[in-house]
Amino acid sequence: MHQDVEKILVTEEELNKIAHRLAAQITKDYEGKKLLLVGVLKGSIYFFTDLTRYIDLPCNIDFIQASSYGSGTVSSGNINIIKDIADDLTGFDVLLVEDILDTGNTLKYIHDMLSKRNPESIGVVTLLDKPARRVADIKADYVGTDVPDAFVVGYGLDYDQYYRNLPYIGVLKKSIYEK
Repeated sequence: MHQDVEKILVTEEELNKIAHRLAAQITKDYEGKKLLLVGVLKGSIYFFTDLTRYIDLPCNIDFIQASSYGSGTVSSGNINIIKDIADDLTGFDVLLVEDILDTGNTLKYIHDMLSKRNPESIGVVTLLDKPARRVADIKADYVGTDVPDAFVVGYGLDYDQYYRNLPYIGVLKKSIYEK
């Protein structure tokens, strides 16, 4: 599996530092608020877990699952909600936890959908930001790190449901997905 990665962009150690840094800022910014962290499945699972463990506040957690990729490497633009959140958002400051902000289409769709459910606020934290591919008008309030316009896998990010369990973020070799 490691042999399918062209190069490592973010090491395991760097991922840990990012989660600690973002959690410290979120702890400060959301102090005294009723925080609900919503993980965007499946890609955010590792980041979500690390981030929530380091946030030093009482908070609720929930998950939403949306898809626009299927088994490809480019978003189709058609957003499909596979699993919706269970919590009533009234009175909550919602923080969407995303693995990568790419085109922004899926995150914008989720953001707009949840905005209609009476939260106090909705923020976005993303592990990776890929601004070169942004199409939708959405920005993250908290960004772990920027990545170049390359197909990245690991630490939750996948290609056709594989490579999520790599302990780092790496660029997948084109020979793997250009078959």
